[in-house]
Amino acid sequence: MSEVATTAVARVRAAYRAIEEADRPEIWIHLRPEADALADAAAVDADGSALPLRGTVLAVKDNVDVAGMPTTAACPGYAYPPAADAASVAALRGAGAVVLGKTNLDQFATGLVGTRSPYGAVRDARRPQYISGGSSSGSAVAVALGLVDLAIGTDTAGSGRVPAGLQGIVGIKPTRGVVSTTGVVPACRSYDCVSIFAPDLAGAEAAMAVLASGAPDRPWPSAVRLAAPPRPRVAVPRELTGLDAVWSAAFGAAVDRLRAAGTEVVEIDMSPFLDAARLLYDGALVAERYAAVGEFVDGDPEAVDPTVRAIIAPAATIPAHRLLADRARLEELRAEAMTRLDGIDALMVPTAPEHPSIAEVAADPVAVNSRMGTYTNFCNLFDLAAVAVPAGTAGEAQFGVTILARAFEDAVAADVAATVTETAATTTSAGWPAGPAAGVELAVFGAHLLGQPLEHQLTGLGARWLGPVATAPHYRLMALDTVPRKPGLVRVAEHGVSIVGERWLLSPAALGSFLAALPTPMLLGAVEFDDGSWGTGFGCDQDAAASGRDVSEHGGWKAALAAGALG
Repeated sequence: MSEVATTAVARVRAAYRAIEEADRPEIWIHLRPEADALADAAAVDADGSALPLRGTVLAVKDNVDVAGMPTTAACPGYAYPPAADAASVAALRGAGAVVLGKTNLDQFATGLVGTRSPYGAVRDARRPQYISGGSSSGSAVAVALGLVDLAIGTDTAGSGRVPAGLQGIVGIKPTRGVVSTTGVVPACRSYDCVSIFAPDLAGAEAAMAVLASGAPDRPWPSAVRLAAPPRPRVAVPRELTGLDAVWSAAFGAAVDRLRAAGTEVVEIDMSPFLDAARLLYDGALVAERYAAVGEFVDGDPEAVDPTVRAIIAPAATIPAHRLLADRARLEELRAEAMTRLDGIDALMVPTAPEHPSIAEVAADPVAVNSRMGTYTNFCNLFDLAAVAVPAGTAGEAQFGVTILARAFEDAVAADVAATVTETAATTTSAGWPAGPAAGVELAVFGAHLLGQPLEHQLTGLGARWLGPVATAPHYRLMALDTVPRKPGLVRVAEHGVSIVGERWLLSPAALGSFLAALPTPMLLGAVEFDDGSWGTGFGCDQDAAASGRDVSEHGGWKAALAAGALG
């Protein structure tokens, strides 16, 4: 995320100056009057609560409702005044983000090019003769040009990833349903997702943390990995369908960065993924697009972009048996694809296979658009999470890769993405995707610390390391006579000290498994921290502590080891 201004009002003023200087009117369908945005910013500045997105400005794709502005889905004749903010918009506003306006898109979110709009083709941020990518075109370019800190997109076939890849920014498409689609004009209701754009991974994760906790449609399961393993296994395509030599070399460089970071790279056959990708538009699944807006298209065909109309209108005649057959075929392909990923933590693919010019799209709009979805169309069909990140350049074009992981393993995808992207890496925040519904914190003080012998018991359960923590000054640390040597943390009535440890985050099921395997004399219980809060942490029974060696003077287990206090 770009550097946040000292106040929300200052950030809004700077944003409107940047919008005027950029002179890119095709980005916006509706830009709020600056006075209205400043009023919202003043309210944010006056709010004394802890707002995680305080001082940020937000753009919203115009198929997502914002109260006070019409929703057009890039079709003026379709416009309606929403009664309220979409759930996603309300969540980000509630966290302190200020909405500046509604952004252009491929009409009805039907396209991956950003040119299918009566409001004009949205041009690439760096090379205006090239496409921006779509359908979330205006949102992506607004972020790429630094006009906003965050932008909401939607992603059914790749609309939140393709423009991120072409614009050199980050796009997170979460597990389907993790962010509510209430207040979103449907494209294919079964597969639609709300996505987020930001300049870097840390900013995108901060926003997605707010969305996942404040606007969910689908609950987190109790058993889920909240971090990638220390040495993940990542699959890559054996053959790079659709990429020329320059783009293939750019992908190869990204693979090399993965290997350099200690990742095990495994080549796989992508056939079932690519076969499923073709089903989204070439098969009967397109009937969902007709179900969403087909009645409007039939009633006012001249109001609809010709290419969009040619995709949606014919879907009215698709028989139900074809849709059922294609869905059955999709399940077969999904099973085959998941078999390819057996024992694999994540899949890395090029976000897009090329960066065409606006003229090339105009000359062959359907074929070019189809190629753009080669590595994105299958994602929601297979219920995968995805993080699209910049990965250098391919010639003069921005090049990006997408990391995909199984449903609800969004954190695994983000961790792998952080090792390959050239933008700022993710933080150790517990916010995304490990919010209160997904994770439970555990404080450790000895052999489970980072780099210690039993760390693997936590990482093997998909636990995420959150950083250091210290107890209130009411504890003693005893070196127990165990193999391997472990400390025992005990609370005392007097002569206590503060003991340094670390925080980890586990899913509820993982914590249950961990507790079930905990050997005596170790136990888990309530621990008081130096800020006065309480949480779950390691301790031991009093009998074991009484026979141990007191190493409290060192203030923590690692310090005691470094001092040779254990002999």
